[in-house]
Amino acid sequence: MANLKCHICEQGCVIAEGKTGVCGMYEQKHGRIEERFADQYLVACPISIETMPILHYFPGGKFLQISTTGCNFNCPGCISTTIVREMPRDSRVFQTLTPEQIVEKAIQEGCMGIAFLMNDPLASFPTFLRVAKLARSKGLQVGCSSNTYFTEKALTQITPYLNFINVGMKGFFDNAYYRCGASSGIAPVLRNIKALVSSGVHVEISAILMKDNADELTELAMFIAQISPAIPFQVMRFIPFENADISQEPTVCEAEEFCTTLRKILPFVYLFNTPGTELLHTTCPECNLTVYRRNFYGPMGAKPYGDPPASDNDGQCPQCRCDLNMIGTSSEFAFQEGDFEGGYPFTRALEIVEAMLIAMGVRDKRKLAKAWESLLEKGGLKKLHHGIQTPRAYIETVRHFGKIADASESAEDLADFLEEKLAYINAGVSMATHLPRVYYTMAKPLFYINYERLENQLVETAGGISVNRSMDSVGRPGRNFTKERLVALNPDVIFISAFISNSVTDFCEECLQLDVQVNAVKNGQIYTPPSPGWDFGSPRWILGLMFMANVLHPEIFNFNVMQEAKQFYRRFYHTDFSLPYVNRSFSKPDRKWQWA
Repeated sequence: MANLKCHICEQGCVIAEGKTGVCGMYEQKHGRIEERFADQYLVACPISIETMPILHYFPGGKFLQISTTGCNFNCPGCISTTIVREMPRDSRVFQTLTPEQIVEKAIQEGCMGIAFLMNDPLASFPTFLRVAKLARSKGLQVGCSSNTYFTEKALTQITPYLNFINVGMKGFFDNAYYRCGASSGIAPVLRNIKALVSSGVHVEISAILMKDNADELTELAMFIAQISPAIPFQVMRFIPFENADISQEPTVCEAEEFCTTLRKILPFVYLFNTPGTELLHTTCPECNLTVYRRNFYGPMGAKPYGDPPASDNDGQCPQCRCDLNMIGTSSEFAFQEGDFEGGYPFTRALEIVEAMLIAMGVRDKRKLAKAWESLLEKGGLKKLHHGIQTPRAYIETVRHFGKIADASESAEDLADFLEEKLAYINAGVSMATHLPRVYYTMAKPLFYINYERLENQLVETAGGISVNRSMDSVGRPGRNFTKERLVALNPDVIFISAFISNSVTDFCEECLQLDVQVNAVKNGQIYTPPSPGWDFGSPRWILGLMFMANVLHPEIFNFNVMQEAKQFYRRFYHTDFSLPYVNRSFSKPDRKWQWA
């Protein structure tokens, strides 16, 4: 039997009978290239379009997110590794849904359209094409997020049914694409962007900002401006996951300065992965009026807030009538996803369960799959969300997933360790005569973390009073608030999240610029945990708890947290602890760790 070439993406895999291409999603069968897992979905749930993220198309609009598995690229530090590389493709978590069922679900949920995201639609192209055709025939909008490595033939097939697309670019030079395993460099993507814009598809472009690629993204911005300066450009501040090097993560200050400069080339530049930044808002390039306001909403996501502009503005600035390239009317209220549902927070849920199992010593991916299958049963995501928000609940959740993964003994060992340290800290706190007031933030001073989250519960366990208790629990993981409110709270200590974080030096500088006159700033009591994963998601929160106890009650506690970390890593990961090798992943203890 002759080898056949796959014509879906520009990888151009030549596939022998019974074999698959690089994405693993297509095989040659009976002399044809066939999709291996047609109509198999990992996710089919409503989202607001900014969660995707798309910012200039029917703001606040409700869409049905669909996601499958697999990808035609293999990017270092991929945020979607759990679903594109680690989720077994024969797992029972996948739902079989026909195009008719997907479209009917979208209609029943009151969605205005369907959006394919999280993994690339190129990995399930025939499935997506069938859904897109049917959805458009029923009057629904259709869009996707994609690396856009379509062949000209595939792009011609899908374009008539696409209303919008987020083109996720890897950079602007061939080397950036070669690092992701792309065989033909960047040329196909540039060709396809021009074709999509010429066809009238609404295009938004995203790219990841790292320490060493600012010049590359500047050239990309100039390329976009040549096609159309009205194209929104989403800059994703790099979050190092998986095997990525944490030293490549730009600071909040560096990212904001870069995006401010980039707005001289393109009027609609946005900064993601930076809670509290003003650079998620749409500002009129003519009169500088802030027209559309948005909050950080988890990795790679945003959420509208405040009163939406009047829908009769026709995408123009209400003050000076400048065209903002805003397509469609705004929804009065943005749809609120359920716990861990919608966009990339879903992958964080998978990572949290994975983190527990890895710390139990589980190395069999079949056991991991079993735990994920339990998680994704009806109501499982909600149970997990509630089961990780307090130390006690987290420990019981460890036992729960240990039992499911046939690792009860090692789960009990981990749980016992957590309980032992917890009891010691509780006993020490009971002797405290003063409980300091503590504010927990993420990245920037005016973005607070919801009180119900684990970070604030760790504060109170370590002997502090969380001032976050008095703020509304909205957004994910929190939201912006005013300087006046922070000053009124007057915390004695400020902790900055260890996940999407900021340097203490830059944070203090911004507090001074904002004139945040609170005790924590005056007395230099601003801290961030020494290592990522120490305050949420991973069992390593116990190390963060020890650190907080030291900070809040130095008269009682004197943990050597670095020594504790070394012992924790030796006992539960069977490896050495080294700060240069850790990164932002919840699940993996460091960037060297990998499944066998």
